[in-house]
Amino acid sequence: MDLSVIVVNWNVCELLRRCLVSLEANRSNLSLEVIVVDNASSDDSVAMVKQEFPQMHLIASQENLGYTGGNNLGANVTRGRYLLILNPDTEIVGQALERMVAYLDEHPKVGVVGPQLLYPDGSVQSSRRRFPEIMTAFFQGTSLGWRFPNNRFVRLHYMADRSDDQTQSVDWLVGAALTIRREAWLKVGPFDTQFFMYSDEVDWCRRCRDAGWEIHYLPIAQVIHHEHKSANKIAATSRIRFHRSRIRYFRKYFGAGWAALIRLFLLMDYTWQLAEEMVRWLIGHRREECRHSMHLYWHILKSGLRYAFQSEIASQEQDAEGVDYRLLFSPYRWIRRAADSEICQIFAGVWMAACYLNSQQSLLI
Repeated sequence: MDLSVIVVNWNVCELLRRCLVSLEANRSNLSLEVIVVDNASSDDSVAMVKQEFPQMHLIASQENLGYTGGNNLGANVTRGRYLLILNPDTEIVGQALERMVAYLDEHPKVGVVGPQLLYPDGSVQSSRRRFPEIMTAFFQGTSLGWRFPNNRFVRLHYMADRSDDQTQSVDWLVGAALTIRREAWLKVGPFDTQFFMYSDEVDWCRRCRDAGWEIHYLPIAQVIHHEHKSANKIAATSRIRFHRSRIRYFRKYFGAGWAALIRLFLLMDYTWQLAEEMVRWLIGHRREECRHSMHLYWHILKSGLRYAFQSEIASQEQDAEGVDYRLLFSPYRWIRRAADSEICQIFAGVWMAACYLNSQQSLLI
């Protein structure tokens, strides 16, 4: 068996169908098996796979195991020389599978190879990365990053200094499509289920590199990626998971102190963004957009972005339908939250972060 493809699905039935059709159409001469792990979807995904793709191995989990747990479950039943971790919102283009398998055959020191990801319109989607550094946490996915979009920290993280049309060694690759040598998987071990989703591939690739394997980007293999289709169904929950996983990653590799500071900075950042949206809402500027943003930021702040030390339980986790905005403007509410939460710590963290960023200001250009 050349290749075992693992597809972990959650409530994207139509995209999953397109993904599986593309696998069948572009398998070339490879001996191939496809394992579909469904994470307790509430749509017709399981029925669709049973009816339209009976030749594929379907594992219908009764609970949402997350991206990491689902892939680990699928990997346990694979037989191929190589494992392809593939998102359900992807479509294989042409000979991508054959080219990635051939590349691994020709390069025995490479443990992971990833394709060039494309947006549906055919433009290149960034998928090459350097490992995150401390400053990356302050500028990626935060208001600082939006205000300074061309800062050197994010440019280096996204490898903007290197061409995306050349085969190259990288620190890690976006986990939408990763072809992994079985020996590397067995040596490195499965995904860390402490990362329910997000930052899991960064952690695994870091462990892979530490184990002596190389990770390569192969642009002659291409895969279309309809980005964030599952995550967009639960926007606030996904944003919370993203930041929690990031904080967990920095705790694991940089220590508890930096993780705590990053968490406090993020809470301050969302507090500031919520305040901005409240002002816009009060003056009547695009109120519907402001309402949506306030809903998002409020739920992120309510979560506290605390990281857990066991797998998250997310079987029925959904965004709240709305927010009672009277509470947002209630002085008593804010005083009580200040007393009950970590507001004092947040402002202390803000002050520390501001001092640190001020000392690094010259590096933004």
